[in-house]
Amino acid sequence: MGHSVEERLVSILEYLLPNLPWVATVVAVSDLIIILVAIPWILAIKKEPSSAVAWCLVVILVPLFGFLLFLVLGYTHVYRPLRKKRRHRARFRARNAPAGMAPVLSKEVDVDPAGTYLRLGEVAIKLGAFPVVGGNEVTLYHETQPAFTELLDAIKDSTETIHVEFFIIQPDETGQTLLDLLKSKAKAGVTVRLLYDAIGSRRLSRKLLQSVRDAGIKLAPFMPLDPLRRRFQINMRNHRKIVVLDGRLAFTGGMNIGDEYLGKVKRFGYWRDAFLRLEGPGVLGLQRIFAEDWDFAAGESLQGEKCFPQLKPVGDQVVQIIESGPDQELNAMRELIFAAIAVAKERIWISTPYIVPDRGILDALRMSARFGIDVRLLWLFKPDHQLPYYAARYLLPELLDEGVKVYQYSRGMMHAKYMIVDGKWGWVGSTNLDNRSLVLNFEANCILHSPPLLGELEEAFRKDLDESIRMEAKAFAGRPFVGRMIENGCRLLSPLL
Repeated sequence: MGHSVEERLVSILEYLLPNLPWVATVVAVSDLIIILVAIPWILAIKKEPSSAVAWCLVVILVPLFGFLLFLVLGYTHVYRPLRKKRRHRARFRARNAPAGMAPVLSKEVDVDPAGTYLRLGEVAIKLGAFPVVGGNEVTLYHETQPAFTELLDAIKDSTETIHVEFFIIQPDETGQTLLDLLKSKAKAGVTVRLLYDAIGSRRLSRKLLQSVRDAGIKLAPFMPLDPLRRRFQINMRNHRKIVVLDGRLAFTGGMNIGDEYLGKVKRFGYWRDAFLRLEGPGVLGLQRIFAEDWDFAAGESLQGEKCFPQLKPVGDQVVQIIESGPDQELNAMRELIFAAIAVAKERIWISTPYIVPDRGILDALRMSARFGIDVRLLWLFKPDHQLPYYAARYLLPELLDEGVKVYQYSRGMMHAKYMIVDGKWGWVGSTNLDNRSLVLNFEANCILHSPPLLGELEEAFRKDLDESIRMEAKAFAGRPFVGRMIENGCRLLSPLL
């Protein structure tokens, strides 16, 4: 006859209680051994001091589970796939270096990088960016619905190749609209390649993905999850948003694919993002980024005129494509942002949903404001992620006290990622002003060297400020004690964000 639940619990307790001291000793000794092993390990692989300290504290203060947290978020076998990705990057770049793009580009579109504003084009090239090229036609989108509509229309007009790469593709009405269009194009004989991030697009079901494959679309996940093979990589995510059509037309920026990005989700409301359409020689840089990511994820090398046609001038705008990621020894976007802040003469305007940069960038912003540069940061009012939001609030007082003007976008969700320096140089892309974008994730950005485009971007920034609330140092200093404690707790994890 079976025993009741109560009787079973009593039996368990009767067994455990006499052995409790022994169990506690085993747990304590195990935790001590873990700490003795984990701390040297963390110190050996974490180059950033603040990140190393943060993880050491987590391991020490959270017995047993702190080490598990480090394995999942701080390590997750990151160095094995990172070495693999770096080896792949080296091989791919040996065959397809940015400097080797000259034969594909027309000489008439070549622009001297030393002649760009404050020589930032030259700095970007030294960091691994693609050449500065003229002859482009660029359309900036400040509303997501027109951007998505134009993207769909361009895909409909494609005749040879469609390359799509997004961090997030949601299995909702918006995502299904894109996928259905890609299926129809594949069935019509167009070569369609779809690259999605395994974490960002985790909601895509196996059934949905299989229907995509069955339609003839070439499909590949970036850093797929496989717990059985110890592949559960939270870091090293592909945060890029790239679409390249027939090798001649491209889209990039901060917008993902999903209902929320079109303002259809009540929780977020109106969605403010930055996206652009690029036609001309600059497309080649985005195609090369996609080709490298596709080669790594799918094992297929993209070559030939269909993917890399001769690109001639179609406009008069000057752009430069730059990629960044953890496979670089120095993160190109982090270094470029720092350089731009350091050399700015009049103003630095940055739009980003997250403000959790490293100490170097934080100090550069403070010093610029101290010396009279007009430094403005535009970020969100209603957070989509609580941890980076409160970590940012901890950092804001030292920026506000130095005269940095910080604005919170109140109309809806602020997701736009762009930067403008002196109205003469800037970029639009996928990079946030946080440690995840500047260290841990793969990003893609389009640098703008043409004053008319930057003037339009500045006008959009001013319009955003009209729909924002400026944070005042004195008022913010009076925030509740409980909120400060939350911010203090979150800031300890800021190097991990």
